[in-house]
Amino acid sequence: MDLLNNRIAILGCGNIGTAIAEGLVVSKKYACSDIFLTRRNKKLLKRPGEKGFKTTTENKKAVESCGIIIIAVTPQQIKNLVTEIRESIIPEKHIVISVASGASIKQIKDYLKKGVPVVRVMPNTAIAIQESMTCICANGEDREALELSADIFNHLGETITIKEELMVPATALCACGIAFFLRAIRAASQGGIEIGFHAEEALFMAAQTAKGAAAMIVERKNHPEKEVDKVTTPLGCTISGLNEMEHCGFSSSMIKGIVTSAKKASLLYSDKG
Repeated sequence: MDLLNNRIAILGCGNIGTAIAEGLVVSKKYACSDIFLTRRNKKLLKRPGEKGFKTTTENKKAVESCGIIIIAVTPQQIKNLVTEIRESIIPEKHIVISVASGASIKQIKDYLKKGVPVVRVMPNTAIAIQESMTCICANGEDREALELSADIFNHLGETITIKEELMVPATALCACGIAFFLRAIRAASQGGIEIGFHAEEALFMAAQTAKGAAAMIVERKNHPEKEVDKVTTPLGCTISGLNEMEHCGFSSSMIKGIVTSAKKASLLYSDKG
């Protein structure tokens, strides 16, 4: 692709936009000076500016300075933002990457009114430490832009290419999901306090145990129950604890939470709003 340049503009540097910027710098793929951050509130740009990021309240200025445009605003803001920047978009010189929930590739392209490549991306906040699970998709004609986007986000964790109709479910499983697992760690640490550990000890022990469990699944590619079977012995304390949690609806609650978040995510965006 003959991009304007390889600099990145992140339009809307809230939590996820800032996490992307910080993760790219930590990964050493980009320097702070290669990343433009925008936000309407100038005061909130002060700290990123002190770190060395290029900052501006003018979205058009950022677009005209960068070849890779990441839209990181809320679903309610996306139509106005895209309409604002479309005059500055050059189809042969830009790609647009959207991390805004709900808005489809077709809707974004229709707002832009240009044949610019558009890629949808759904990361989570672990992107700031290069541990995101990021889902991406694009139309067939934008394969090159998809590959470029995957290369960027592969520096920030793991990526998987999925069909666009699965992007809303991906929001529930991966983006919302990180909160679900964080809540599970908190619950485990609270149990640890009740059985005798100090709060700091219990939280560290719970988090490291969760990290180890996840690493075994990712690295060994085993089904979770295969690993569970290794620590559940007849008449043992592990199976007693697991059964008590299941009686209280542990797995059912997690499943219902993910399904509920997916339903809510499907309602987040309307092209009329």
